[in-house]
Amino acid sequence: MAGKLYDEKSIESLNPLEFTRLRPQVYAGDCSYSTQLVVEIISNAVDEFRLGHGNLIDVTIKDTTVIVEDYGQGFLVNSVREDGKTILEAAFSVLNTSGKYREDGTYEGTSLGSFGIGSKITTYLSHWLEVVTHRDGQYEHLWFKEGVFDKRDVGKWDNKENPSGTLVQWQASEEFFTNPKPEVEKLKKLFKTIVCLCPGLTIKLDDNGNKTEFFSKNGLMDLLDEGVKDKEIIKNRFSINFSEGKNKIDLALTYTNNYSSTIVPYVNTGLTEAGPHITQIKTLLTREFNKFFRDKGWLKEKDDNLTGDDCQEGMYLVFNITAPNVGYDAQVKSRVTKLDMKPFTQAIAEELQYWFAANEKEIKGIADKALNARKAREAARKARDAARGVDKKKKEKIVKFDSKLADCNSRDRSKCEIYITEGDSASGNLKLARNNEFQAVLPVRGKILNTQKASLDKIQKNAEIMTMIEAFGLTIDYKNMKVTYRKEDLRYGKIIIMSDADVDGAHIKNLFYTFIWNFCPELILDGYVYAGVPPLYRVTMRGKHLYLKDDAALLSFREKNKGSTYDVSRLKGLGEMDVDETEDTLTSVENRIIKQVIVEDITLANKLFDDLMGTSAIPRKEYITAHAKEAQYDI
Repeated sequence: MAGKLYDEKSIESLNPLEFTRLRPQVYAGDCSYSTQLVVEIISNAVDEFRLGHGNLIDVTIKDTTVIVEDYGQGFLVNSVREDGKTILEAAFSVLNTSGKYREDGTYEGTSLGSFGIGSKITTYLSHWLEVVTHRDGQYEHLWFKEGVFDKRDVGKWDNKENPSGTLVQWQASEEFFTNPKPEVEKLKKLFKTIVCLCPGLTIKLDDNGNKTEFFSKNGLMDLLDEGVKDKEIIKNRFSINFSEGKNKIDLALTYTNNYSSTIVPYVNTGLTEAGPHITQIKTLLTREFNKFFRDKGWLKEKDDNLTGDDCQEGMYLVFNITAPNVGYDAQVKSRVTKLDMKPFTQAIAEELQYWFAANEKEIKGIADKALNARKAREAARKARDAARGVDKKKKEKIVKFDSKLADCNSRDRSKCEIYITEGDSASGNLKLARNNEFQAVLPVRGKILNTQKASLDKIQKNAEIMTMIEAFGLTIDYKNMKVTYRKEDLRYGKIIIMSDADVDGAHIKNLFYTFIWNFCPELILDGYVYAGVPPLYRVTMRGKHLYLKDDAALLSFREKNKGSTYDVSRLKGLGEMDVDETEDTLTSVENRIIKQVIVEDITLANKLFDDLMGTSAIPRKEYITAHAKEAQYDI
């Protein structure tokens, strides 16, 4: 039966007010309560404090009505724009209107309110909203009903004790929120955090007559005190207050006797959940701890580096980064997509080294805890492997091999990915640079067996191949002498072959593809196999690095930058890159290049593998002769 056909009325164009009221969760996130509306208005008031205007914010809740008053600089009063709206009216009704976009503006591009959306969604999703702003001896008072401008009042302001500021009050609509009231306990927790991030700021909350005042004397240290309570195991915490131009970071770290770690990451005073700032700080901490532990002999030369989980067991870390041009994935700003960490990483590393040297006894306690964490992790892995292996050995008699797999933590295995690399040197930085929540690394020794004509019995004797079979969650099927998988047992949604950008690297990739295509082609046909493309060149220009994947990219760069001064260096291989380069180019989901391996013609693919990887040399010579002009020479 044919479905309905759309006509000229099916395709609609909605204005911002109509769209927001139709899909409120796009901007407001979870609409169980109207809490996000309070967060949006409070964020604007906090931006005022951080700019140096007003050290008090009053918040009053009366049933479903909320009032937020700040004592900042206020809006320009009754200042009319070209569209006939005043600046105040536009700020509360015209989407993407803000004074916080530009780095050279009043807020220097470092405010939390960076989209020009927050105050507008409060207007759009409320039955009514009033806003009063005053400065320079005048006030402007606006009324909105169901998101639409209603009326305006202007006049003289003669309150000398309160010369400037803005008051916003509104009633959230039950049409858009399951409960139009804000979550008071969540707000209390937020206010307590905000004053710790903004020492000197006071927030007063009046919740239906119940009054609470929030103020922090010691900033982030107060947050740490609240988080660790009596579980702290070191006396001298690590802290850094670094500032360079518009870039600032306040960071405090301690260790507890807990077995888990806690990271409380803020950006421009907004709490975040994920992003490059978290990944890079964790990577940096892991790298510096490992380096110091080795220098002191606590980590032996023969020992592998400790993982991030090992080093971070019991860690409690709080930080707030102030930076311009931060990118977010949505209006609620919980996931950061872009943040330049280079101004901060060197400063943190240097301060860590001073802290290590001044507190060696306490750092030794952290090292002991990390080493015990590794022992416990390895013991748990062996116990799991033993439990899983009993039935398999009975049914399949598969030989088990030791593995240097650095696994990831996520239980959603479909979102996990594994990097296959050659050797420990190539995998070392990948292990440090990866996001161990969803990225795993498995090094293999040298080039694996050419399996084009190999039997199942032969591959079972190859430790590297058997390790991959086990790591991927594959099963050996003795009935058809193949390797198979069930989707629910597969341990990674992406299998990424990451080798050097040279002839040897290409050969390693081909050996891997040959094994998969001959014994478990479904992995390729179902889209699980990817090729990593490491860059071949690094260009340094005006103190910044740019990575180029091949000669064509380098040629294009040179044509576009004729007359410019820059330095080009060829990257020698995965093992020669440092951790920051590895993260920038290989593990960063936003920046890396990976290509899905696709087979369009199965018959042709079978012939190609047989010609290039089979025992006869004649087809290989013919292929090389036919494609010689496509080859690239590395002189």
